[in-house]
Amino acid sequence: MRQCIDCLRAGGIIAYPTEGVWGLGCDPDNVDAVERLLHIKRRSWTKGLILVAADREQIHSWHGDLDQEHFSRLSRLWPGPCTVVLPASARVPRWVRGQHETQAFRVSAHPVVVALSETWGGPLVSTSANHSGQPAARTLQEVRIHLGRDVDAYLPGQLGSLKGATPILDLTTGRQIRI
Repeated sequence: MRQCIDCLRAGGIIAYPTEGVWGLGCDPDNVDAVERLLHIKRRSWTKGLILVAADREQIHSWHGDLDQEHFSRLSRLWPGPCTVVLPASARVPRWVRGQHETQAFRVSAHPVVVALSETWGGPLVSTSANHSGQPAARTLQEVRIHLGRDVDAYLPGQLGSLKGATPILDLTTGRQIRI
């Protein structure tokens, strides 16, 4: 864990297990780290990235105001394996939210993700460990084979119970973006 936190502070890219696939992460406030992560993934910045956190307090300043109905829905979904699109606050840099006025967040219940976010002290970029358009890595070995030295540090652990990436729900429209 300490090696990964030191790596994040230095602007590095880490790989870690999540609810259903291996993830890549970096400091969302470090534009160079985010640009490097996007380069590794071969992903356009315009798509935006997910922020993962240990609890709702860690993302409170990152999303816009929520009415009571939306807040109640979040209480039923989090912590858990569901990514939710919310209005982005001015706190979210363009290099994280891409071309959107919204931001995707997940308050995870996965023990490795929770420990990582708690130790880091805030949300982290979380995206699948793969090149865009390719299957997401489901083992540490797959991450090492496909991304190798592009990843600066690896946090060992087991995947959660999902068979793939987390579903994504747009909380304001109710639309399922990814099932």
